[in-house]
Amino acid sequence: MSKKTIDVVTIGESMVLFQPLIEGTLAYAPMLSKSVGGAESNVALSLQRLGKKSRWISRLGTDPFGDMIISTLAGEGVDVSKVIRDSDAPTAVFFKESKGYGDPNVYYYRKGSAASRFTKEEIQPNWFADARHLHVTGITPALGDNTTEMLKEAMIQARKEGLTVSFDPNLRKKLWDEEKARTTLLSLIPYCDIFMPGLEEAQFLVGERNEEDYCSVFEELGATLVVLKLGTRGSLTKLGTTMIKAEPYKVDYVVDTVGAGDAFAAGLLSILLRDDMPLAQSALERNVESALKRANIMGALATQFKGDWEGCPTKLEVEHLEAGKQTTTR
Repeated sequence: MSKKTIDVVTIGESMVLFQPLIEGTLAYAPMLSKSVGGAESNVALSLQRLGKKSRWISRLGTDPFGDMIISTLAGEGVDVSKVIRDSDAPTAVFFKESKGYGDPNVYYYRKGSAASRFTKEEIQPNWFADARHLHVTGITPALGDNTTEMLKEAMIQARKEGLTVSFDPNLRKKLWDEEKARTTLLSLIPYCDIFMPGLEEAQFLVGERNEEDYCSVFEELGATLVVLKLGTRGSLTKLGTTMIKAEPYKVDYVVDTVGAGDAFAAGLLSILLRDDMPLAQSALERNVESALKRANIMGALATQFKGDWEGCPTKLEVEHLEAGKQTTTR
């Protein structure tokens, strides 16, 4: 039996992000900064900072933007050896503007991108053979004609290989029709073990319920562990008949909310994957409360900086926060 050297595999599109150097509209910004963004790569990068070995799988164009994404992730230690390069399709880009109030405006240019051409025939057994866990999001099914089938097949194959699977719906209404989004996201829940919607996403998928009821509803659809993100009110889950709620990590102000859910996912997985069988009842009883606590810390910290992942803390920094300690900085 081969040694599991990869803690988490992620599959999804990453893009080059452009945003004004100072707050304001894109129309009048004289200069833009350039960085890398994408839900799945955000999780992979954050997990690396937290001491877990991650692999990111995607399709990129054979262009400078694709080169930049590869270099950035590899530079942080993420395994990018399974990334497919496509000479006939471009790497996607997106733009973000913040006006100093509310969530940032995001503008995507990803139609016809290399990642939108993903097909299930491209899935390789070596994607999962040396890995423990697969993390995917609901963004991928929205990208192209065949990406839903690809993602579903990847989830099926990963579980056959013995991996656990987490699924963040990560709803992006700009990318697809709402009814199609709802139907598709619900159809993927039976293929995951951990489902982690935000409260608004849960409402979108199954309508208004009591917060505690959402866990039961999604368990009935097939998930083993349902973690509900409550934003500034923390998060909750259910073990058996017991509801467990973790209080939020308080921050004084919010700079940028983009990437907070991805940081939350990385924090949660970094604790759950301490055990070889993370979803065993005994393992969940040991770990789930501390996993929610770390997830809340990571999600809150992600709102404190511009960019999707660059300000993500290290394992030592998070452990200091969890213990109520101050990190020595000078």
